[in-house]
Amino acid sequence: MTKQIKLIIGSVIVIAFIVVGFISFMGSKIEYANFQQAQEKKKTVEVRGVWQKDKETHYDAATNMFTFYMKDENNTEMKVMLNDAKPNNFETAGELMIVAKGKVKDGVFYADNVLTKCPSKYEGTGQEVKNKQ
Repeated sequence: MTKQIKLIIGSVIVIAFIVVGFISFMGSKIEYANFQQAQEKKKTVEVRGVWQKDKETHYDAATNMFTFYMKDENNTEMKVMLNDAKPNNFETAGELMIVAKGKVKDGVFYADNVLTKCPSKYEGTGQEVKNKQ
């Protein structure tokens, strides 16, 4: 094989890897949405919101299903079903901020993953935050 053919073959292989990497990256990209947008898009999105303490919260150990209600940034409330255990700090926090990743189906948000954040930990001066830890 000549040097020119080796260069062409190498270039094609490099370009193929770049294309595969780009397609994989675009497929794994998750966007933020509210519940209304999640319902319209019918694809996996991340929704930020607040846990509704006054609504039913239930964990079924037999099916490993955790159910709770969440209100998004537009004050739209929706039932969230997580096919996983309840996060450890879920009921111990004050106002619990939630980022849930999943899809809406039949008026219910089916979450693949739930991240909880306690905003009170991040409020106050530097010394107050340090004292809370």
